[in-house]
Amino acid sequence: MPRFSLFALFVALLASEPASASSTFRCNSRLVSLEASTAQVRERCGEPSSRAMIGYKEVVDEYGYLQEVVVEEWVYGPSHGMYHYLRFEGNRLHSIDSQRGN
Repeated sequence: MPRFSLFALFVALLASEPASASSTFRCNSRLVSLEASTAQVRERCGEPSSRAMIGYKEVVDEYGYLQEVVVEEWVYGPSHGMYHYLRFEGNRLHSIDSQRGN
């Protein structure tokens, strides 16, 4: 009985996870990875289902200067019931999250 309880708990935890992060995103037969530019993503994946400007973020560039960059979120899907959320900071892919649609 305890073995079944642990299994049930494990399944419940997996089912309750709302989103998963990844370092790559497959669109059609091509892959995009973190740090890809918006132009590369658009070329490989086409136009997103929706696109929103989130705001601005201050980052320190490679020379130590403070820069303000645009933060955007692109949504692809639904594809087999999944939505993929791509967040760009300064025209570079910063994060990829996936979530099953309702």
